[in-house]
Amino acid sequence: MGEPNSIGNKRRFKAVIDGQSYTIVGNKSTAHMQAVTELMNQQLAQLQKLAPSMTKQEAATLLAFNAISDQLDKAAELDRLQKTQTPTDN
Repeated sequence: MGEPNSIGNKRRFKAVIDGQSYTIVGNKSTAHMQAVTELMNQQLAQLQKLAPSMTKQEAATLLAFNAISDQLDKAAELDRLQKTQTPTDN
């Protein structure tokens, strides 16, 4: 698990997420892909522990929703920080 194969500027990364094997193609490092895989598995396990009757599809959908929500929060925070750090005119 986790050995990249180059495809131009992209790499293939084999990951096992919630027991299912995936080949992910991207330009991120192996360490990044492993960290994402581990975090996804941790979060999916936590969701399944909190709501055992939740299907894998429901857990994956909720995980994706939370990830996009976090992404929007980070984008808004970055926008706010960029607006407060306007360069001075000379």
